[in-house]
Amino acid sequence: MSNHLAIATVTATLSRTLAAAVGTDVSAANVTTLRPDDAPERGVNVYLYQVTPDAAWRNADLPTRRDDGRLAQRPRVALDLQYLLSFYGNEAQFEPQRLLGSVVRTLHTRPVLTRQMIRDTVSDPDNAFLASSNLADEVELIKFTPSSLSLEELSKLWSVFFQVPYTLSVAYQASVVLIEPEVTPQEALPVRERNVYVVPFRQPTIEQIGSQAGDDQPVLPDQPILAGYRLILVGKQLRGEDTRVRIGGVETEPEVVSDTQIGVSLPENLRAGLQGVQVVQYIKAGTPPTPHRGFESNVAAFVLRPTITATASNVQGSGGDPRSADIEFDFNPQVEKSQRVVLLLNEFQPPSDRPARAYTFSAPPRNEPTDPDETNSITVPISGVESGTYLVRVQVDGAESTLGFDEATGQYDSPQVTLP
Repeated sequence: MSNHLAIATVTATLSRTLAAAVGTDVSAANVTTLRPDDAPERGVNVYLYQVTPDAAWRNADLPTRRDDGRLAQRPRVALDLQYLLSFYGNEAQFEPQRLLGSVVRTLHTRPVLTRQMIRDTVSDPDNAFLASSNLADEVELIKFTPSSLSLEELSKLWSVFFQVPYTLSVAYQASVVLIEPEVTPQEALPVRERNVYVVPFRQPTIEQIGSQAGDDQPVLPDQPILAGYRLILVGKQLRGEDTRVRIGGVETEPEVVSDTQIGVSLPENLRAGLQGVQVVQYIKAGTPPTPHRGFESNVAAFVLRPTITATASNVQGSGGDPRSADIEFDFNPQVEKSQRVVLLLNEFQPPSDRPARAYTFSAPPRNEPTDPDETNSITVPISGVESGTYLVRVQVDGAESTLGFDEATGQYDSPQVTLP
């Protein structure tokens, strides 16, 4: 491949090739590489007016890097060069037209820049600035083909040159120029053995999430999911050669696997809040066979709700005055420092002549360096609460703790705190 001097080398080689022909066909004619507004009185002007990506080679170098970011192969940019060739001279002696005939004949007869032509250009003392060009070593040879420009396209092209009168011109395309950086990729060891596997496409799908409190408990689709429960995933094509379940980013082995149902225990380090679950099916391949990524299901969501115990301490206030206190909670699972905790109090068995009292308090921030990253105990100070007995709930990142329900009375009854 070639370095950053490739484009300039193509232009220089093209100019050198045309100069040998037009100098013989039209006396005193030469070849320049100027803007059309600086063109000579007699000769051919070669002007590179546009560079476009080559469609055939555009993505030939993908991917350039491996999954870990290491360079797999040199990045390569493939370009087509668009040239405008303009002809100048005595119109009475048809010099522009004679020059046009000379150039067209030359590029039709020799439409390829050979490696020797490029080496001769690079070694020319007048082109010392191209001495380090390696275009001659490019895999593809540079080829020139005439571009068919309509009168409208040609007029638009010349309109970009301010107050420059039109002169006889043709357009040519040079392709393809491949440019690479001077970097060395890390080569992997050669492959000693190749294994080919054919497996049917099986896309696992999770349709419903249920939970089970214990081995001897029923599977219920709508019951709250708590720490220590087992998830029951219902769907299609869930069983694979090596099936695992990814819960909250942690992969775990399921206890029960069938084509339509999977039972898996929740990981111990899972935190309360919204969580995702996904079925992952690995395929064993290689020598010796090792698990490789195969099929993955959709990601289904569930809410892991915390369980709590609550006690009130440091209660202050008496008579008809509001009370203040500290409510201490023990959580399962533990609460991380970044999680938001909100306390909810609802009056237990209020009198029938008024609505039940309700209060909401946010836990104090735990962003000090001395605060633990995770804890199972948090104290929330409350104030302005009327005396009485209250049902206690806590929201952790929106996941709300459960309340105990008394079937006999048809009421929620726990957990409670009393502010005397």
